[in-house]
Amino acid sequence: MSDWVVTLIDKTGYIGVAFLMFLETVFPPIPSEVIMPVAGVAAAQGSMTLPGVIASGTAGAMFGNFFWYLVARVIGLDRFRPFIEKHGRWLTLDWYDIEKSEKLFGRFGSAIVGVGRLLPTVRSVVSIPAGLLKMRLRSFLIWSTIGTAGWSSALAVAGYLLGRQFDDINKVLGPLSSAIIVLIVLAYVWRQFTWRKRHPDA
Repeated sequence: MSDWVVTLIDKTGYIGVAFLMFLETVFPPIPSEVIMPVAGVAAAQGSMTLPGVIASGTAGAMFGNFFWYLVARVIGLDRFRPFIEKHGRWLTLDWYDIEKSEKLFGRFGSAIVGVGRLLPTVRSVVSIPAGLLKMRLRSFLIWSTIGTAGWSSALAVAGYLLGRQFDDINKVLGPLSSAIIVLIVLAYVWRQFTWRKRHPDA
């Protein structure tokens, strides 16, 4: 599963890391839990530096975060409601969730974005409520960058340490990346089976 990620990073270096993280944020074909450790391994092997890997991964993810923030802000909350009503089942969201988010963002928006960037799955979608609820751009960028940098650093350092301990790193990364993707799919399936639509007065 990680072979093509390894190949792209080997051939394009920092640009490849940034591109993959941007792609993962906009349309996740493969999770950052695979991309950044692979880049960290490359840093351990000397083809890149660890700070450069972290910076490029953070920058790529932030471009994706900003993209979703702008899209959501242009759409606006009122125009988003019909989409939720129609496709909420597949998103495991209803308007009750949106209203709760609106109240939470009003009080703890910066903390939600900052901490959300450190949580799997949440980190990829937290830009949308931030944009819909018109969170201040400056706060969004600052806290998104802090959280994204923390997440990217943790994964890159893990890959860096792993790369210094194993000669044939693909024997470790292959099963690990497949396991991560399976867990993400299982979490979504579980959410589908346990999610129930609610109402604001429920």
